[in-house]
Amino acid sequence: MKIAVGLSGGVDSSVAALLLKQQGHEVIGLFMRNWNDTTGTLHGECTWEDDLDLARMVAGKLDIPFHFIDLSGEYRKRVVDYMFNEYEKGRTPNPDVLCNREIKFDAFLSAALELGAEKVATGHYCRLGSAPGGLFRLLAGADPNKDQSYFLCQLNQSQLSKALFPIGDLIKPEVRRLASAAGLPTADRKDSQGICFVGKVDLPVFLQQKLEAREGNVVEIFRDGRQKVIGRHQGAQFYTIGQRKGLNIGGHREPLFVLSTDVENNIIFVGEGQDHPGLYHKKLFIREDEIHWIRPDLAMQAGASEKFSIRIRYRQPLQEGTLFRIPEGMVIHFDMPQRGITPGQFAAWYTGDELTGSGVISSRS
Repeated sequence: MKIAVGLSGGVDSSVAALLLKQQGHEVIGLFMRNWNDTTGTLHGECTWEDDLDLARMVAGKLDIPFHFIDLSGEYRKRVVDYMFNEYEKGRTPNPDVLCNREIKFDAFLSAALELGAEKVATGHYCRLGSAPGGLFRLLAGADPNKDQSYFLCQLNQSQLSKALFPIGDLIKPEVRRLASAAGLPTADRKDSQGICFVGKVDLPVFLQQKLEAREGNVVEIFRDGRQKVIGRHQGAQFYTIGQRKGLNIGGHREPLFVLSTDVENNIIFVGEGQDHPGLYHKKLFIREDEIHWIRPDLAMQAGASEKFSIRIRYRQPLQEGTLFRIPEGMVIHFDMPQRGITPGQFAAWYTGDELTGSGVISSRS
């Protein structure tokens, strides 16, 4: 089978290509240039040129064809502009989830198919399984410390039908061992962090490129319900729920945390202490048009309710709760209060180790 591997310059995608080559497939390496910033709008610590050099070296070591694809225009339009729009609404987006849905398994997939590939492989720590009716199951990776299924929670059946995850059954130390044994130049490279394909970013600086600063009040909510203006800020859209840095307000024994933001009235509400009750909620709501089922055959109908294991952020331990399907969308009621439920983030629900659906958090209560 002719398989295109998205070589990122990291060890995971390198070993994905290695395993497929060892299995006898016709492997081609594709490097995606997803950020081309000449204006200073967004700049990460890691440069794409370094990633490109390593990806090309891996392809040379494996003796596979290597291609360079510039998807920076699509990335800006479908991921970065989305981020600006979400923050402007007072929501906190997850660009990596969008990057997988819109870029890796859409724009990049299309480019790979044009090169004659039948499938696309990535270095994600997750697995595929089969379901009745020829459908695909998206399963958690075998390494509980690296499971990346959450980042793929918006993929559909068409995308999964063209996807391969060669390292999904491995744990990270084994991946590094295989890379070292094969002499791959990425064997000891540290894992990337930050925004997909961009790296670590100074978020306020990034947002200030397009979102106008507006001075407003910082309001402290005390545990007895009292409220008091305790400072000023430069724009509610620059803050996220649970944030503690950047407030620059003293006079408290414990750190202040952002409890909520009101973008319309430009107010930030804060509370003292990481156990402040305002940080914890038991319910969240997902709008009808933002519910996504990876397994459409399992989609719940209005009036139905069902128990699932749920996570609202990457690497969060799965939390138990009940999904209630209502005409307006979906309500998730957790068994235990959850810290930092954040509108704009994705809630993903699992049955066992299978991720069956997800949705954008609209509100919490």
